[in-house]
Amino acid sequence: MKNRGIQVLAAAAVAALLLLVLFFLVKTKRLQVNRLIVSPRDTVGVDLSEYQAEVDMDTLAGQGVSFIYMKATEGSGYTDSRFSQNWENAERSGIPAGAYHFFSFDSPGKMQAENYIRTVGSLDGKLIPAVDVEYYADKRSNPPDSAELAKELRDFLDALEAEYHVKPMIYCPREIYEKYIAPYFDEYPRWIRSVYYPAQFEAGSRWVIWQYCDTGRLDGYVGGEKNIDLNVLRRGIDLRSLTVGEDDGSGK
Repeated sequence: MKNRGIQVLAAAAVAALLLLVLFFLVKTKRLQVNRLIVSPRDTVGVDLSEYQAEVDMDTLAGQGVSFIYMKATEGSGYTDSRFSQNWENAERSGIPAGAYHFFSFDSPGKMQAENYIRTVGSLDGKLIPAVDVEYYADKRSNPPDSAELAKELRDFLDALEAEYHVKPMIYCPREIYEKYIAPYFDEYPRWIRSVYYPAQFEAGSRWVIWQYCDTGRLDGYVGGEKNIDLNVLRRGIDLRSLTVGEDDGSGK
């Protein structure tokens, strides 16, 4: 009995050690479980900004990229320096494209919406607008008030919905979703970030697009940032349901 007890303890210790090693490999991205889950039959896309500099859309498409979201604006006055060229190149290549806005906690939502609408213009035939809501600078240690952020984000979303007649999609990590999005905006299409674990662990099936990797490497861009974010469309959803003028934009 004593020997058996020692064996059980030893087995438990080995199992715990293996779990710690697995956790370390996942958290340091040496083991990227998500890449094993996403299959060639999935609809894969990328999101990019000026950090990728000049982008060859045809080269990306040739590597299986089926859609692109590109940064257009940030706050009430900033425009991504590569947006116009990326937008034109995507139009020329025929790859489905959408434009996203990086939401500032320091600017009125209506002014941010005006910046986006002025910069992007018509979205007919394009993917629905998206807004990126995440902590930046010191905002994690000095977070905005939930009700105040909800008001400004509501103003932003309402303005875009009035302009484009679709519900914008909200991109956010889990910490933002739980504190700011779920209590106020759970009816909006959700673009989740979960680069360590499968989307089902983060959100079940309540997502439209999943950013599953932020260390992707592809040919077709020459910026100082060598990595590119990889995304996948939830199975059962067609890109046409996320296209302005094709559907209600809900992706549901």
